[in-house]
Order: sequence, then C-alpha cells, then structure tokens
Amino acid sequence: MIGFLQRFLIYLPTRAASIQPEDASFPAGRVHTVSVRTDDNLELNGWLVLAEGQSATTLEECDRELCSGRRLVLFFCGNGGNRRYRVPEYDVLAVLGANVLIVDYRGYGENPGSPSEEKLAADARAVWKYATEERNVPPAKIILFGESLGGGVAVRLAEELCRDTPPGGMILRSTFSSLVDAGKHHYPWLPVDWVLLDRFLSVERIPSVTCPLLLVHGSRDRIVPIEMGRRLFDAAPAQSANGVAKTFVELEQADHNDVMYVAQVELRRAVAEFLQSLP
Repeated sequence: MIGFLQRFLIYLPTRAASIQPEDASFPAGRVHTVSVRTDDNLELNGWLVLAEGQSATTLEECDRELCSGRRLVLFFCGNGGNRRYRVPEYDVLAVLGANVLIVDYRGYGENPGSPSEEKLAADARAVWKYATEERNVPPAKIILFGESLGGGVAVRLAEELCRDTPPGGMILRSTFSSLVDAGKHHYPWLPVDWVLLDRFLSVERIPSVTCPLLLVHGSRDRIVPIEMGRRLFDAAPAQSANGVAKTFVELEQADHNDVMYVAQVELRRAVAEFLQSLP
C-alpha cells in the first residue's frame, strides 16, 4: 500500500483550470505566459517574469529583454501548489535585476500528465532547452533555483549540464540531501530504502556540479532539517570550475515554509551577494 500511494504523498499539486499573468499581481507587461513542449509531447505552461523596471508587450520585446545581458533564473518549485504560490520569491529575484522563468511541472496548475522523479527531470530539461534554444539565453547567464523538492530537480539538471554546458550558477533553498533521508526522518518506522521509488539522490549527484553554488536553509526547518542541507553542501565541490567558492547561509529564524515571512531580508542579501560574486 505504501509503495502504491507514495507519489500521492510526495507530490501535492494544486490544479487550476487557468492561470493568468494577472494572478501574479505584478504591473502590466511584467509577466508573460510561456508554453514549453517536452520530449514526450506534453505542453507545459508557465510564466516569464521580467526584472523590476522592465516590461514588454510583444514576444519580440520579451526576446530583446532576455538577450539584454540580464541573468535568467529558472525556478523549480517545491512539491505543493503551483506557480501562483511563489510570487514573493519571484519578486525577490526580480528586484535584484534578474528575469525569472517558472514552468509548472506536469500535473501541476493547468498542466497535463502525472509527476514522478524521471518526469520532473524531463520537464526540467525541456525548460532549459526552451530558455537556451528557443529564447536564445546564453547558458552562462542562467541560474538554476531549486526550492525544497525543486532542489532535487535542480541538482539533477545541473549535474547533467555540467558535463558539457554548465549554467551560470545554482541556488538551493531548504532542500534535502536525498528524498530517502527526508523519508527516513519523517517515517523512521518504515523501510524507506526498500519501497521509495522517487529517491532524488542529490547528495550523490552534487559532487559533479561544477557551477557556482549558494545553499540557503532555515535553522528551524522541521520538514527538511538543516543537517540535510549541510550534508548536501559538504558533498559539493569547494569551488566552481571558474573559481567561485560555494556558500552556505543559515537563516536563523526560518522554518521550511515561512522563509518569505521571517527571513526575506536575509534571503535577499544572500542572493544579491551570490549574484555579485559571479563572473
């Protein structure tokens, strides 16, 4: 029974018949709907959020903005909700001068399909391909941002990309060393090692991630204890291939889901310093 039901416990999407740019509550011209086609022919919807002070009314204007030299953050969300639930996070990044691309996973929001580790990995590859090939953003200008479960998605994508065309950097917030470790923490009486299908083994993948790394974690996190974040951080290379030292920032007042309420200033400062450290 546990084996059959586990994906219903891991993935908690909020479905929606339609999600519009106006739902983000940004000024007109800041948020644009995008559609990404996966290799298995699913159409996934998302948003392109332009940096603060920027706006566009046409696809051509959006493309000019994307090619203006600003950084583009690919945002991979946690296991619950959909893209409407992360607007404060997009705002933090946009205020710092970055454009943000958030595409809901399959099965989330209005998107078709059902999520799994392998399917989310495919979705992430499709988003990267869309950003670099369809919108022509240079890989070095792209930052991966993974929140909670999205950290597992981001680390896997980064490992694959660092074999050939690494991204400009990766930011991980409140993520785990592996879903196996998180499962053991919450269900110590269950044989998690035996039954878990989607394992998200980030701690085994991150040693091969050669792009600059920032890891941010709340010290009061009860869903993904900070020890898991530290374990993941310790497994990463000391510095990137281009010489940027990895950074760990502890948010002393933050739990897992309240970061934007109790530690937004600290998060903003950490991200700003990280972006400034990049070549």
